[in-house]
Amino acid sequence: MSVTNPAFSASSILENFTAVRGQIETACHQAGRDPSTVTLTAVSKTQAPEALAAALSAGQRVFGENRVQEAYQHWAHQREGLELRLIGPLQTNKALEAVELFDVIETLDREKLAKALADAMAKTGTSVRVLVQVNTGAEPQKAGVLPADADDMIAMARDTYGLNIEGVMCIPPVDQDPVPHFRMLKTIADNNGLKVISMGMSGDFEAAIACGATHVRVGSALFGQRNR
Repeated sequence: MSVTNPAFSASSILENFTAVRGQIETACHQAGRDPSTVTLTAVSKTQAPEALAAALSAGQRVFGENRVQEAYQHWAHQREGLELRLIGPLQTNKALEAVELFDVIETLDREKLAKALADAMAKTGTSVRVLVQVNTGAEPQKAGVLPADADDMIAMARDTYGLNIEGVMCIPPVDQDPVPHFRMLKTIADNNGLKVISMGMSGDFEAAIACGATHVRVGSALFGQRNR
């Protein structure tokens, strides 16, 4: 279900997109990187239609969603020209729906899901790009493969199930310096020849860019704090 955040009007969302894009450009220049190498993924979960319309008016075309059903509600009627990325956990029984809607699934973390995605792609004739989620902090409550198992997961998803693994994703622990986690993810990506590194959110995307992020997932800095 989408909610309206009364503190953020359409005009303020437009201003926020301008500001965040400017911060991304500055962070890239400081890191000696071309700003075109970093993609802003706007985290649109729980947002009201008015907020999504403001984001589209700001020229945003890449969106991240946490739940398959909510993503259908947000985007099924205006799918053309957008890139949709699933950034939340995916249940195997939702694999077919996810493959039908999303361009990228960022949260592969177990063999059962790899098989479900491969079966869904075979059934639909699609080839969705996939990222392996790494639980860099080894947090028991958080999804993601452990860092020590990441190489095996990537190889298994590629070789056994034929998935198009293009990168890795992480969500560092909220109470820790994210930089070591970002560097760890970059190393895993490099060791496996992966070009896409999805890391960094509203509070730390500039540090993530300095560590090599190619995709940053920004929500509250664009739309305001969610009220649920």
